Amino acid sequence: MKQNLDYKLIFSLAAVGIIWGTTFLGIRVAVETIPPWFVTSIRQGLAGLIMMTILLFKKELKWIGWENFKQQLIASVLMLVIANGFTTIAEQNIPSGLASVINALTPILIFLGSILFRLQKMSLKGFVGVIIGFSGVVFIFKDGLGSFLDANYRTGMMFMGFAILAWAAGTIYTKTHANKSKNITLNLFYQFIIASCIQLVLASIFSPNPDFNSWSSKSVFAALYLSVFGSVIAFFCYNYALKHVTAVQVSILSYVNTIIAVFLGWLLLDEIITVDFIIATVLIILGVFIVNYKKKEKKAL
Repeated sequence: MKQNLDYKLIFSLAAVGIIWGTTFLGIRVAVETIPPWFVTSIRQGLAGLIMMTILLFKKELKWIGWENFKQQLIASVLMLVIANGFTTIAEQNIPSGLASVINALTPILIFLGSILFRLQKMSLKGFVGVIIGFSGVVFIFKDGLGSFLDANYRTGMMFMGFAILAWAAGTIYTKTHANKSKNITLNLFYQFIIASCIQLVLASIFSPNPDFNSWSSKSVFAALYLSVFGSVIAFFCYNYALKHVTAVQVSILSYVNTIIAVFLGWLLLDEIITVDFIIATVLIILGVFIVNYKKKEKKAL
């Protein structure tokens, strides 16, 4: 029997890979003039309002119960407050390209975590696919790997380290707990509102006297882009994908994000696409293919 393609899943995976590839650049532009916790609070707050509008229109806005609220709180703190917030802070100190390289370690952490929590069995194929994909990412930035030793980058790299650990933990937690609830929009509404409130408090602590006049229109536009595309659309697609495929298969899109980040550098900043980039792209696509490839089972006669 021929299996129908899940076009919603294909669209979701493509959206996550492409949109989150652009957010590293978006964050870098936003934090040029807006304090990072304000960027994240605006991003999640506006995303929450958009979700609330959708829920009100569909007449689905309701209390989810304390048990589900606790699950959304944990997912929100791990993925939005810590992972998203710390990535935004890190990009004040490190280039967006370097941030995307560090972020590309996430699939390895999720692969190991999924085995630890028995979400999937240890497989040589999965391990090889993840390592080949990551080697492609390193290949792109091999000339800039000296940045890892730069003392000025240490703070940013420390924040990125916490960010990817929190993201991996949040993805595994969502796969095992929070995705049992059917209504993704309702769950995300609570996650965005929780995160925005926490980040607004952090913004008032770390940037008590913001100079709103110094916020450039470019940075404000970047924050709005991060909210609508980076949060609402991409997070919805990410949660949808987590319901249908393994955490590792979704996380491998971090590699695609890096290709997008480099492509945008070429498109917007006149950076040259080299032979190294083409080799790296092949390695990344090969890694994604190995992780996702399944042999067709022969039917018993």
